[in-house]
Amino acid sequence: MSAALLALGVSHKTADLALRERLALPEGRAAGFLNELLGHPEIREAVALSTCNRTELYMVVGDAVEAESVALAALARQAGTPPTELFGRLYSLRDIDAVRHLFEVAAGLDSMIVGEAEVQGQVKRAYELALVEGVTGPIANRLFRDALAAGKRVRTETAIGRSHVSVSSVAVDLAQGVLGELTSRRVLIVGAGENGELTAQALHRRGAHTVFVANRRYDRAIGLAQRFGGTAVRFDDLPAQLAEADIVVACTSSPHQIVGRDELALVVEQREGRPLLMIDIAVPRDIDPTVRDLVGLTLYDMDDLQREVARNVSGREAEATRARKLVEHETDRFAQWLGSLDVVPTIAALHERAEAIVDQVLRENEQRWVSLADEDRERVETLARAIASRLLHEPTLRLKRSAGDESYGYLQALRELFAIEAGGAPSEAPAAEVTSLDSRRRRRSR
Repeated sequence: MSAALLALGVSHKTADLALRERLALPEGRAAGFLNELLGHPEIREAVALSTCNRTELYMVVGDAVEAESVALAALARQAGTPPTELFGRLYSLRDIDAVRHLFEVAAGLDSMIVGEAEVQGQVKRAYELALVEGVTGPIANRLFRDALAAGKRVRTETAIGRSHVSVSSVAVDLAQGVLGELTSRRVLIVGAGENGELTAQALHRRGAHTVFVANRRYDRAIGLAQRFGGTAVRFDDLPAQLAEADIVVACTSSPHQIVGRDELALVVEQREGRPLLMIDIAVPRDIDPTVRDLVGLTLYDMDDLQREVARNVSGREAEATRARKLVEHETDRFAQWLGSLDVVPTIAALHERAEAIVDQVLRENEQRWVSLADEDRERVETLARAIASRLLHEPTLRLKRSAGDESYGYLQALRELFAIEAGGAPSEAPAAEVTSLDSRRRRRSR
């Protein structure tokens, strides 16, 4: 039974933050979403990758058209929107194009900040979640292991990630650009995950005093405070900390907003005109975006950071070109492996189909040569099978010799043209009458 690869998703390149946060699949939500997808017979394996800049589904499917329709409908339900609203924002990639895209994502080549290292860990965690849920199989397992290896190779053999720029470091750079020196500033980090740690590292280098706020992971907030000379407080103390902070960086993995407009309006009153800079790098957003009009409060989110990055494109493009060549090499290797899975079964199915056609034609014409001797019947049958074998000889050789993307393309074309896709039956053909040469000439002359 043949399978196709399908990638479906949105990213910072195709959708704004408002849509990305509606499509976000935090870990708790992703598990149920993946199991919902696997409930459809055309979707056999699936992994969901959801980061601050993308939500993507990687699927091993039977009928790609039907599977795409099912996945699109599921994403639309997730976003609470008609599927038509996703048209033009959602990209769909198949087979080797899907492989190449995932490898580029894992290598940091498709990131808002080219070469960022965090995406490697995000790809790994997405794959591990799918493994735990039991929704992967041999193709998805190999795909994600090879994607992680490709990402590691890019970071080892190129300098694309050596400056260690991340979304968190760009957020801190933005804060310094707005407020100047940070050594005397009180910074509140809401969230104690990976982005919280990266933000703390960038702030620590600039001498800022950091307060960590965490809800479910208070013990981790304590650990970060000890490492970076800060203070850890519980989530219940958040309003008081907002009143004291100069800078707030929000980076939780909460599926809902945790800082609302009414709460911040009270905080602004308590601050008596002292400015507050808030940077929300969470997707979905942690801070209600309508607070932008509160006097004395400045809010930046991921869309703002994306514009900041675009204004400061560094000399990473030369390294990115080298990295893409490595990704292309790894993509070709995966294509060869993927093609090898189906070469032998496809060749066997092709020859079985030819044998079946020969048998069918012989049966249809059996009454037309009742007077033939047994030896002549054998000669006719041998001739028919020889013609079929000779016709398939060159396609078989080319398929065996092909490699990579070419091999996969040949396989797909043969399955489609000879109706052996997923073991399907060929279309009903007209009876193959074996007639005399004179009969055929008279038929043409009419």
